[in-house]
Amino acid sequence: MKIDVLSIFPDYLAPLELSLPGKARAKGLLDLAVHDLRTFTHDRHHTTDDTPYGGGAGMVMKPEPWGEAFEALGVTSDTTIIFTTPSGDRFDQRMAQELATRPRLVFACGRYEGIDQRVIDHAREIGTVEEISLGDYVLNGGEVAALAIIEAVVRLIPGFMGNPESLVEESHSDRTAGLLEYPVYTKPPVWDGREVPAVLRSGDHGAIARWRHEQARRRTAARRPDLLAPSALPDGSPIVRAVPGDAGELMTLQRACWVQEALANPGVPIPALHETLDDVRGWMGEWDTYVVRRAGRLVAAVRGRLEGPDSDTWDIGRIMVAPDLQGEGLGRALLEHIQAAAPATATSYVLFTGAGSERNLKMYKKAGFRLRSDVEAPPGAVVLTKARRRRS
Repeated sequence: MKIDVLSIFPDYLAPLELSLPGKARAKGLLDLAVHDLRTFTHDRHHTTDDTPYGGGAGMVMKPEPWGEAFEALGVTSDTTIIFTTPSGDRFDQRMAQELATRPRLVFACGRYEGIDQRVIDHAREIGTVEEISLGDYVLNGGEVAALAIIEAVVRLIPGFMGNPESLVEESHSDRTAGLLEYPVYTKPPVWDGREVPAVLRSGDHGAIARWRHEQARRRTAARRPDLLAPSALPDGSPIVRAVPGDAGELMTLQRACWVQEALANPGVPIPALHETLDDVRGWMGEWDTYVVRRAGRLVAAVRGRLEGPDSDTWDIGRIMVAPDLQGEGLGRALLEHIQAAAPATATSYVLFTGAGSERNLKMYKKAGFRLRSDVEAPPGAVVLTKARRRRS
């Protein structure tokens, strides 16, 4: 792979000489060069920026140096020109994998208020353009983003990593189904009174694999619940893990929802209608709870947990959608999400609803749940279960 980087601060890219990227260059796996954009200017001050048309604060990078640089570097149709910008597409592992297949990358590191738009338009005519952002924040320039993207991309080049297996179990990799990486340990077995988990020293590779998957799932649920399953909401609203501050809104939402349940099941006692704020805070600490917000308003929620410490049944409950938003598919999306959030040890799902709640029963049956008359249910309710299907 060939990579060129254009910057007015080429020394910023010095870390590319270090560690594995430097070794990849020494092996001939990577042809990488950093170029000073100022060498493509012709005034004595080597000017690369000017005031913006239309007024406003800051300076804009001039088009002429970029045009000359692209020409001098021999940019052609097989070149991918990457503009690092906070207004670009969000960078992730899948993008890194795709960029690693490109034969040549040219990074254009902007500064100040950005690069004249005509440079980007010109680049689209001579090559393939990717506008990429590391995240929803602003840096002083594009060099830091270029360093991060280059490291993420070049380590995927065949032969770059000494042990290719170290790539496939990392966070966000295809092998881990996008989960965050599990905790890792090395010698000594006991340090500062802390022991390495016994399963990792057992020699039981099957048990180790299960432990690692479960730890990865738990870490992902706690830190990045959005990675556990696609939200699949009609408007793209994410399903996120609830935080303690959501308790008040959850109590309000469940009262609004269970008034409807009370109307559909007259005379049936419904605890959710009578829970206090402390009650809600209490069960939030015992259940994996997820919520959906729209325009800052908490509009839907669901919870799940194992029935007991040694149970393999995932208990699903409190699927609730604001009355004015029911019928839009939020309930189905929540049900799918909470099933996907179940730990690897779960082999079945269980939930209950009011015997007169026809809309709920229809949704659950369509999702594969079956009525269980042989299982004891709360007064006025019915229990439904479903076996968990394992992916091959």
